[in-house]
Amino acid sequence: MASKPNIPKGTRDFSPVEVAKRNYIISIMRNHFEKFGYQPIETPSFENSDTLMGKYGEEGDRLIFKILNSGDYLDKVSSEQLQTINYKQLTGKISEKALRYDLTVPFARYVVQHQSEIEFPFKRYQIQPVWRADRPQKGRFREFYQCDADVVGSKSLWQEVELVQLYDSVFAELGLNGVSIKINNRKILSGIAEVIGASDKLIDFTVALDKLDKIGEDGVKKEMLEKGISEIALIKVQPLFNLTGTIQEKLEKLSTLLSSSEEGKTGIEELLFICDNVTKLGLKKSILDLDVTLARGLNYYTGAIFEVTAPKEVAMGSIGGGGRYDDLTGIFGLTAMSGVGISFGLDRIYLVLEELNLFPKTVTIATKVMFLNFDESHAFEAMKAIRTLRDNNIKAEMYPDAAKIDKQFKHAERRGIPFVVKEIEDSNFTLKDIQSGEQLQLNLVDLIKKLT
Repeated sequence: MASKPNIPKGTRDFSPVEVAKRNYIISIMRNHFEKFGYQPIETPSFENSDTLMGKYGEEGDRLIFKILNSGDYLDKVSSEQLQTINYKQLTGKISEKALRYDLTVPFARYVVQHQSEIEFPFKRYQIQPVWRADRPQKGRFREFYQCDADVVGSKSLWQEVELVQLYDSVFAELGLNGVSIKINNRKILSGIAEVIGASDKLIDFTVALDKLDKIGEDGVKKEMLEKGISEIALIKVQPLFNLTGTIQEKLEKLSTLLSSSEEGKTGIEELLFICDNVTKLGLKKSILDLDVTLARGLNYYTGAIFEVTAPKEVAMGSIGGGGRYDDLTGIFGLTAMSGVGISFGLDRIYLVLEELNLFPKTVTIATKVMFLNFDESHAFEAMKAIRTLRDNNIKAEMYPDAAKIDKQFKHAERRGIPFVVKEIEDSNFTLKDIQSGEQLQLNLVDLIKKLT
């Protein structure tokens, strides 16, 4: 007996209902992206390995799915190399391509490759799947969609202000109240590392700090010690873990802590500009907050960084994030090209909306009306009417077989089709509302009006 087929861990099949709900979220995002002036692009699902490797830090590199070379992938590997079992040496010889880890690095590659065709500043959005060899858990998958909006070619902090507004606009239309948009600045983190004497451990410092919500304060300190950050440095950094108050109050306390760091003070000035203007312009539903422990462990961020968390009543990790990356295109040979962007976590946003019951009931209605099928002549008349309905943007179909009427009705009920045309006589249609049981006799013009 053949074994039951299955799919890899961390991946999912999506039913028609689930796809309809995902498309609902995507359509709202796409609408707001375009209202804010962002243009769509797409990039390949896999890139050359050297495009991706080394861009996400050591931990990120380990989560990149490598693709074996086609044909005899061991052709370039000697027997001596095979015996050493050194996977780092072997990987470069047997795999030259990898599935994309995110959309930002491929976007940077796109900008460099197509720079002569692009009008800068360039505002793009991109909605495509990415892959990470992570441990699957609730809200964390190995294959998932990212929905990104980025601007390259401008250092203006108004872009950060606008991106906060973009987050807020999308979440407001989705009906999500109380979303927290956390903000920090990598220059502040660099300044802190400088004043505690750990500038040479900046990456280790930020990677550990970024895990605060997962492993707690003690876990973060333990990891920092293991990475060679001194006990004295940890004493100096202690105020970070206890920073409270309004954004203004937090920035004032940081100003004292970072008084000897020029880079740190620049970070404070940038945050002050962004937060002050966002506050003056106002937000619809979201809350902006300064989180000085927010680090986002990706190496390419250089300025403001964002992380978005769901409303408190939902136990979910971040549902979005991003930041400024002044040096990203430089790794592909295009210097002095500042960029900033954000990402929406489609899959987690879906789970949040599901848990809060925020999907409109109409989202999952694929077909508005189904015509019953009695016989060939009746079916032909039904198909003539269906064609007219479809020309009027009404989703209509006919049950394909002249089956028992009860079976056809049950099919419509299980499909969630709200209306059924029972009979057609003298160009009049008997329309039944499945939910209420109400029946109406309508001509074609009135039928269109009723279903529109």
